[in-house]
Amino acid sequence: MEAIVELKNVTKVIKNRKIIDDISFRVNRGEVFGFLGPNGAGKTTTIRMIVGLMRITSGDILIGGTSIKTDFEKAVSHIGAIVENPEMYKFMSGYDNLVHYARMSKGITIEKINETVELVGLTDRIHDKVKTYSLGMRQRLGLAQCLLHDPKVLILDEPTNGLDPAGIREIRDYLRQLAREKNMAVIVSSHLLSEMEMMCDRIGIIQNGKLIDVQSVHDFVQGTETVFEFEVQPADEAILLINTSYPEAASKRSRNGISASLEKEDIPTVVQMMVEAGIQVYGIKEVPKTLEDRFLEVTSEKGETAHV
Repeated sequence: MEAIVELKNVTKVIKNRKIIDDISFRVNRGEVFGFLGPNGAGKTTTIRMIVGLMRITSGDILIGGTSIKTDFEKAVSHIGAIVENPEMYKFMSGYDNLVHYARMSKGITIEKINETVELVGLTDRIHDKVKTYSLGMRQRLGLAQCLLHDPKVLILDEPTNGLDPAGIREIRDYLRQLAREKNMAVIVSSHLLSEMEMMCDRIGIIQNGKLIDVQSVHDFVQGTETVFEFEVQPADEAILLINTSYPEAASKRSRNGISASLEKEDIPTVVQMMVEAGIQVYGIKEVPKTLEDRFLEVTSEKGETAHV
């Protein structure tokens, strides 16, 4: 995998306080990278440093091998970004906004504008005034602005903010398509963890300005343990039995019975023990963990309850 974005020991100090503390990670071409963290953890500050809106105190950020610190113009020429909300002239049409934006970069043709409009699905409404657009359409127009100059890196801070479920799904599909078809690196920050789970290939978690984990979404969600739910009667006896034989299973009541963290190979033995103890077993199922479950586990382990 070819790294297109590299953060090397990046630190940001504001008024003698370390907002970002020595973080390093890489983002590869063709992947969607999710950037997660509780409110105030440093996500937007990091994104602002990547796009050059905030100065780095120490360390470096390379975009396509070019340093933001030593050759800013060349480095940011590889980036398309929306930090918070896309801004545009509402009294102008979507098309006129793109033409105006295209004048800021060299070599953007009318053909390129039309191709980008089609890519983001705005062909039917592109000549309408932006003030008539829904929030989802404005988000798509913002994406078109970002993509006009064929960036190698697309950075979106809360791209699905305020969208309805259909709009969220559209944006998610566009981003996966861009990463796959354009071999582009996409960096997304969002508080909608269920969406990030479906959208991202890898995630990085930041907390209190420190990077605490970078993993593939599958590996991170899977974790090191599997939770099984048992539909049993009586539940209290089953909990006591499991916790006596498997004290690390942390058996407890769940919505449909009891849950326990066990290895799959332990299940036949546990069932046999329950039957021999006269406990009625009506069903067993594996309970898949979600990104939200694992995120809350990891951030709580690091010393605070997370509020995304």
